[in-house]
Amino acid sequence: MEGEAKVSSENNQKGRFQRICVFCGSRVGYKSSFSDAALELGKLLVERKIDLVYGGGRLGLMGLISQTVLKGGCHVLGVIPQALLPREISGETFGEVKTVADMHERKSVMAKHADAFIALPGGYGTMEELMEVVAWSQLGIHDKPVGLLNVDGYFNCLLTLFDKGVEEGFIDISARHIVVIADTAAELIRKMEEYVPNHQKVAPRQSWATDQLLLESAETRETLRS
Repeated sequence: MEGEAKVSSENNQKGRFQRICVFCGSRVGYKSSFSDAALELGKLLVERKIDLVYGGGRLGLMGLISQTVLKGGCHVLGVIPQALLPREISGETFGEVKTVADMHERKSVMAKHADAFIALPGGYGTMEELMEVVAWSQLGIHDKPVGLLNVDGYFNCLLTLFDKGVEEGFIDISARHIVVIADTAAELIRKMEEYVPNHQKVAPRQSWATDQLLLESAETRETLRS
């Protein structure tokens, strides 16, 4: 009975997600709270036995969360374009690294391997990755939760822009709620596990067969290069 209870507890601990893709900066930023948040999220993924998919760098917040998850015994998959290897990876790497041809293939492979997405503070690259998966959700390409870990209000201005888009008629009010927002990792994971899409998708997922083929093609090309 004790063994069965332990197994049941572990299953409950795993929750809804097996792999989460995290977008974050290749720098740590000026506030210690950013690094603290990356470490907190990494520890929570380990606690819940969730594997990490990320952009493959060993620097900044990317390096902190990937090292934390790997040391905790979970799988780490980093996806990085060939051109960025000298810039983002030097010395020790954390986890499995897949080298791809370009940024588009990077995002495709990351999305293919993830059950959900979380954005931590970061720069242009983080914002671009975040906005693409939000747009894919709106279009109906995927229905995976997209979360913002709003550390010290880092994303407040972006959220204000979203609200402005609704106010000016460019974003449907239902689509405004695609992004799940929280100030702590634990709250964010909980909200994402409860997330149910309720926005009007541009097209049903089944009609995006071409996109699915592109994702599979990207993965196939990477396998052939390995």
